[in-house]
Amino acid sequence: MRILVSGASGRVGHLLVDNLAAAGHEVIAGTRHLDDKFNSDKVELANIDLLVDEEQLVTELTDLKLDAVYFVAGSRGKNVLQVDAFGAVKLENAAEKVGIKRFIMLSAWQATNPKAWGEELRDYYIARFFADNWLMDHTTLNYTILQPGNLLEEAGSGKVQFNPKTATANSIENVADVLAGILNAENTYGKLLPMGDGETDIATAIAKL
Repeated sequence: MRILVSGASGRVGHLLVDNLAAAGHEVIAGTRHLDDKFNSDKVELANIDLLVDEEQLVTELTDLKLDAVYFVAGSRGKNVLQVDAFGAVKLENAAEKVGIKRFIMLSAWQATNPKAWGEELRDYYIARFFADNWLMDHTTLNYTILQPGNLLEEAGSGKVQFNPKTATANSIENVADVLAGILNAENTYGKLLPMGDGETDIATAIAKL
């Protein structure tokens, strides 16, 4: 498959690009950091700027001839409206207009449930709420929305759980592995997937969904 990873230079995005390339896919690393380095010659860097208008994204996605799109971008609190919210919506709309059916979104724990939010990172959660709900309610894409809890920079266990009752920690490596693992998992289409580190290996946990 030929896949765009938007946000490829981020903590999750970089690992995801390497995972997809290692699995034999052609990966377009969407990033403004065109000097970034990845571990495979199957990776092509592309300046995918989420601040441009939707029509330009349509043109760029058309030229790339993609089979699937990942949104794992984030402004890390610096521009949540333009990137985390509206940037995601524009990319969703552009993918649909181009005819790319598979769209995988990296979101955040309970982003679609405002009653669960505290005051910390509230603007970020509002942005994620907007982007997630637009994907579910205003597109016909074969989407999966992954909602991990707190991300930790530690080695992945390769074991996770879906739909935990409370927020749990997530190694960044596990999140990237799950994102790669659900690419062709049709049982995840149209689903919202809260996740955390757990006791079940990733392939088995995905298969049981």
